[in-house]
Amino acid sequence: MPDKLGKDKQRYITGIIIILCLILILSINHIILVWTILGIAYLFGFGESIKLFACKSHWMMYLLAVIVWIFAGINGRPIESAIFIAMVMAGYLAYKKSFHPKQILPFIYPSIPFLTIFAIYKDFGSHAIIWLIIIVALTDVGAYFGGKAFGKTPFTSTSPNKTLEGAIIGLAIAVAVGSFVGIGGLSGNFIISLLISFGVSLSAILGDLYESYLKRSVDLKDSGKILPGHGGILDRLDAILFGAITMHFLLYFLDIWKDTSIMYI
Repeated sequence: MPDKLGKDKQRYITGIIIILCLILILSINHIILVWTILGIAYLFGFGESIKLFACKSHWMMYLLAVIVWIFAGINGRPIESAIFIAMVMAGYLAYKKSFHPKQILPFIYPSIPFLTIFAIYKDFGSHAIIWLIIIVALTDVGAYFGGKAFGKTPFTSTSPNKTLEGAIIGLAIAVAVGSFVGIGGLSGNFIISLLISFGVSLSAILGDLYESYLKRSVDLKDSGKILPGHGGILDRLDAILFGAITMHFLLYFLDIWKDTSIMYI
């Protein structure tokens, strides 16, 4: 019992520190600061993914990961940067005749999702990041407490502790709140805001399941240990990483921040 209380206290302290850091970063709202902090998180997450994919680590992978992030900051095309570097990595491994297909995977996950978060900030500003965080956080919190109160039906064997009822409640709360958060300076249209909130919330659930699947496949409880009480970077950001891809795609697909919106064609 004392051990559990100690872990819970550690978890809460780390959570508060993370929230305060987020508030500070988004209050300063400077692209170089965001790029730097997000880049540090990305490199830790990249290292964790190598363990999750059970692939052979190579110094070239870390070097290319750094180059990916630098390119993303310089050329303004974050996602294309990851794809380009993944191609370079594949070519290098083939040339050296030491190709291990799994070594490409960290350049897909978490590289592309992390770069997508940076792309959201660069293209749509801090408000979009706040919107993303609110949707994902409410999905997670709603699912946890909803599952505790009403959960009876197991959601999936991938994550036995989650329930279908909890997932539905989390989704409903996130969509209800997220739909209003996205109005005004974000989308200006309730229906569009609702669709994006729904897509992001659903993706957050899938991201959490995917991370659970990866950890179970290599018999790991946590992806890392950098965040006391929480585990690794990917343990905390799994849902946000999946949600970010959906948000960025829908923001462009619906073209909601531009005058030539396809909704009015």
